[in-house]
Amino acid sequence: MVGKVVEDGIGVLDRMTLILEAFDQNDRGLGISELALRAGLPKSTVSRLVATLVKQRYLERDGKLIHLGLRLFELGQLAEEPRELRIAALPVLAELRDKTGENVHLAIRDGGAMVCIATLRGRAGGRPTIRTGSRLPVHATSLGKAVLAHSAPLDVEEILSSELRAWTSGTVTDPVRLRGELADVRRRDAASEVREYDPESSSAAAAVFAPSGRVAGAISVSCGADRFDLDRLTPAVRAAASAVARRLATTGPAWG
Repeated sequence: MVGKVVEDGIGVLDRMTLILEAFDQNDRGLGISELALRAGLPKSTVSRLVATLVKQRYLERDGKLIHLGLRLFELGQLAEEPRELRIAALPVLAELRDKTGENVHLAIRDGGAMVCIATLRGRAGGRPTIRTGSRLPVHATSLGKAVLAHSAPLDVEEILSSELRAWTSGTVTDPVRLRGELADVRRRDAASEVREYDPESSSAAAAVFAPSGRVAGAISVSCGADRFDLDRLTPAVRAAASAVARRLATTGPAWG
């Protein structure tokens, strides 16, 4: 819990992990006091471990502010499956962006969240509300619904039985209704949401499948809710997901 000192009984690696995970996507740098508060560790411990992490390039220091370091990005590029998926998808994402004029995204599921691993800004899309690295709720995004619809039943039930946050007044949080939506996603091979995660935008998405048949991630197109046209965007995003799946079949052992 944020603000509770939890140092006793945990090792150095655990404490370093608490510090690294204290950052979120909206941070522009954190001071030692804020890091200590979020990590639940004493300031003296955080100060000492930050110095080590800066030396190893996992963190960077800019005056009194601490930022995530380039070494984390470098290591992230070594994660084989997300990297191969991104490489396979980027040309298709560019084509989808050019065809629709809207913002396009690629994401993978990590437990109860979707992690965006690529975002391309469309000429008509405005500033994307989802950035590369963003963690998104599975139940309130078309990306999440597209993947969840094709996930293992136990995974689906674990997520639907958890506390589902209402991000906007339009967020669907009723598990029964969500199960019905997931069944519809499987029938249509596409998912959608209208003002569920962001009150100003809506999106359509389709799952990307690995050659083995398991779901690898999802592609979405998002735009302002006032011009959201499901009939226009669904065929485009569905075709893009199929194109990425075909490209994955030729990328190597990660997707065997």
